[in-house]
Order: sequence, then C-alpha cells, then structure tokens
Amino acid sequence: MLRLALLVLALLAPPVLAQPRVTVRFPASRSTTPLTGRLLLLLSVDPKDEPRNQISLGLKTQQVFGVDVDGWKPGTPQIVGSSAFGYPVKALEDVPKGMYRVQALLNRYETYHLADGRTLKLPPDRWEGQHWNKKPGNLYSVPQQVVWPPKGPLALTLDQELPSVDDFASQQTKYVKYVRIQSERLSKFWGRPVELGAWVLLPEGFDAHPQARYPVVIAHGHFPSRVDGWRETPPDPDLEPEYSERFQLEGYNRIEQQAAWELYQAWTGPGFPRVLLVELQHATPYYDDSYAVNSDNNGPYGDAIQYELIPEIERRYRGIGAGWARFTYGGSTGGWEAMAVQTFYPDDYNGAWIACPDPIDFHRYTVVDVYRDRNAYVADSQWKRTPRPGFRDYLGHLAATMEELNQYELALGTHGRSGEQFDVWESVFSPVGSDGYPARIWDKQTGVIDHQVAKAWERFDLLHILQTRWGELQPKLRGKLRIAVGDMDNYYLNDAVYSAEAFLKSAVPPADAVVTYGDRAEHCWNGDPTRPNAYSRLRYPQLVLPWMVERALKTAPKGADVTSWRY
Repeated sequence: MLRLALLVLALLAPPVLAQPRVTVRFPASRSTTPLTGRLLLLLSVDPKDEPRNQISLGLKTQQVFGVDVDGWKPGTPQIVGSSAFGYPVKALEDVPKGMYRVQALLNRYETYHLADGRTLKLPPDRWEGQHWNKKPGNLYSVPQQVVWPPKGPLALTLDQELPSVDDFASQQTKYVKYVRIQSERLSKFWGRPVELGAWVLLPEGFDAHPQARYPVVIAHGHFPSRVDGWRETPPDPDLEPEYSERFQLEGYNRIEQQAAWELYQAWTGPGFPRVLLVELQHATPYYDDSYAVNSDNNGPYGDAIQYELIPEIERRYRGIGAGWARFTYGGSTGGWEAMAVQTFYPDDYNGAWIACPDPIDFHRYTVVDVYRDRNAYVADSQWKRTPRPGFRDYLGHLAATMEELNQYELALGTHGRSGEQFDVWESVFSPVGSDGYPARIWDKQTGVIDHQVAKAWERFDLLHILQTRWGELQPKLRGKLRIAVGDMDNYYLNDAVYSAEAFLKSAVPPADAVVTYGDRAEHCWNGDPTRPNAYSRLRYPQLVLPWMVERALKTAPKGADVTSWRY
C-alpha cells in the first residue's frame, strides 16, 4: 500500500522542470586552436545597446553570468548552467520569467610563464585599456530575443570577433606625439615582451625655441587612447547631444568638446605654462593601469616608468630631466598614483596634485578597516547583519553595497581577473597567493577579511608610510602635497582623506600640505571651487599647471634653467 501511495503521489505531482542552461560554441573559422578564458552569458531588457555594453555597478545594470573555460575546442559545446556565478542575480534558475535579449562573449586568456616560475592564465591588454567588452580578439554572439526560461535548448554561437584598436601614431599632430618603448624590466618579469606607451603634448613654440628645455608634468589616470580633453578644431556644431546621467546634463558630449577646444586655445595662447604634458599607457593583465608602483603581482612598473619611459620622453622632447622640474597630478586612480610616486620617488618629483584619490589609508579602505574589521560586507555586530554601503550619490542614496560591488567582479572573473576595481587593488597591494594569483584580502563570497594579507598591505598604505617614515620623508615632501576630494565621494574616498589630513596638519616637522573638500561634490572633485564637478574635471591643466610652475620657480636649485622655457 505504501508503494502504491507513493506512486500515486508521484503521478499527481507537477513535473520537475529541467534547470535552464545555455549551450555556446565557437566555429573553427574564429579559432582552430583551443581557447581559455571567461565565458560570459549576458541578458538584458534594455534595447538601447548590446547586452555586453550594459553591465555596470549602478541600478540600471543588466544581468551577467560567468564560467571559466580551459582548452575549449572549436565546435565543442560549452554549457552555461547552474554552476555559473551571476550578477546581480546569482543563479541562472533565479532569473525572472520574461523576454530578454541574450548574448554570449568569451574574454580570452593567454598563458604567461613568469620569471619566478609561475604559470598564469590571464587576459592580456590589447591596447584597448583592459575592457572585456571591447578587447580585440574576444569572441561574441549576435544578441537574440529569447523567452526565459527557454522551453527548449538555447544555443549561441560566438561567430563575431572584436576588431583591433586604431593605430595611435596616426593621431600625431604638431602638438601631439606618441611614444612606445619595450621595457627591459617588465619583459624580464613577465617572460614576454612588455611595452609602455605615452602621449606627449608639446608646448606652443617647441620648434621655434630649439634651445629650450622643459619641465615635465605627468598626468596619471586610466588608460588614455588619446590625449585627454584636447581638441585642435572647434566643436562640431552638428554633434547629436547626449545626456549625461552621471552629471544630469543634456549635451554633455558638446560640453566636453567645448572644454577640449578651450584647452587648445589656452595651450597655444600667450602666457600659458610651457611644459611637456605626459599621459601614460601602462595597462596590465589585471587592469587598465598598473598604479605606477612596483608590486609582486604586476612587476616593477614603478621603476620601468620612472627609469625607462620618462627618461626616454625627456630625451626625445628636451625635458629638463631633474626632480625639481617634474610634477604629477591625477584623479581617482590617478590621484592615488600621484601621491604614490611622489612618496615612493620623493626626489624625482617636486609636487603632486592629488584629486579624489583611491584609498590612501587602509583603515578607511572605502568603508572597511582591513586591519580591524572582520567582514567587508557587513558591519561587525553580535545581533545584526547590516550591509556595508559601496556606491552612493551626493545625497547619500545607495546604488550598490560592498557585497554587490564584489559580486559584480566575481561574475566577470575568478582569481582577480575581472579587470575591475577591488581586483586591481589586490593585484597591486597583495602578495602572491598560494595559487600564484593575487592573495585575497577577503573572501569574495563571504566578505571575511584575511588579516595576514592586510598586514602585508601596509607597504602600500600611503598614510601608514607617512606616519612611520615621516622623519625621513618630511624634508623631501614638505610643500609638495595638495589633496582635494568631494565630501560626498561616490566611493567614500573622502573618509581616508580625513585621516590623512589629520596627520598632515599635526605632523612635526610640518608638512605644509594643502587639503580641500568640495561641499556635496561627488567623485571626482579636483579642487576647483569655482565650477561644478562636471566642468572642473575638464580643466585639470588650467587648474594645476600654474601652481606647478610657481613651485618650480620658487624651489629650483641655483644655476637651474628657469628661463629657456618661459617665453
């Protein structure tokens, strides 16, 4: 009777639906050799763009799932199913029913044989600035309209390939020059040729003053595919205006063109500082930027930039080639880099304008104290699990939690290979992990912090360095540091600046540093109190170069050339 009852119940029960899954292939016409990388399945309800261009940290992000593939042969099916990790929805079976545009993409990895014996599989930068959705050679499928969950097999074919980037040298003009060198230091570390690139903006009168030698200003930031904010022709009157959601401004692309044209007019006009303005290209397999320091996972990028690339630029374009005549500035990543290179190479620079820097105090690593907190995702509490915030607007409205920011990265890549922010910080600050990849500061799934790794981070904690080495560094840094940040920075980067300011104001001997805050200003306020952030961020050279020239003239050693470049 029991068996009969169980049989009846089984017959009456609703049928168990198979877990949704998607089959992906790539044809031999795209690659005859097996491929390795991160296979991404993308779903979107927004028809304005391809799904691969709609994955973000904000509230309007669409959906991505990722799985690692290794030795994937052409024509062989690869399954994206229940094991795929997703963002914002973590599991494929939890995707709500509906109509979606579906697309697949393979972020291709290559095998690296490093000088220290490690063998790693990483996504190389292909001079696109480490963007998986734009990387040349990555394969993807044409978006399909699909009812979810699919009633039958859903098959996608990666029959499209992203094209190579344009030749940077073709953008050269009278003022704009492009430099690329192979780095001996980095090539040795990575076990393959590694190149560094740079844009150099020549001053007005460069050819007419062949005896002039110039100060060098390094503008740090994300990978530049052209000289940032520079335009040698008037704005396009027929340009279709685009709305900036970030700044809530209609026609922001027109505003950018106007600002770029205004820089050209100022640069070529009378009285503007005559310097070499340099923007660097130093993407790594982990990010669009190395953070311009020597690190265990990225290699000696700091020394390669400082002792290989910059001297070559100074040689080619008549740089003065002395520390009193070198300056640096940048915002966000570039802000951290500006402070870092001024700190790590204190004699080689004479001033750093540091805007909205990435965390310069790891007690305030955005909203986490990596040395003391137990968990990065929730506040320490016996009874509560209060999520830590990750991204806000100027009114404090939350768009993402810390857990969501890291979930986003984990969907895009394991072993720190997402090409995104928290992963790159690990690639720079962390020692090498037991698996050969950057050691995790915290578990990506749970948020539990590894305090042994945190201890190793002290060598990149810029405030910790200042506090513990101030007697040595003060004579080399006095008057050189200017920090600016909005007090409503989207990533809470102002928190670390508060603690840095407290030290710099009370430091003995004095720091003579300048720290300023923008009221209700978001990321990335740069210290200009006269303009809204949307406009001031487009005017870095006009803002910072006059201060740098003034400081150069005030601090130049006796007999230094302070005249040939002042015309």
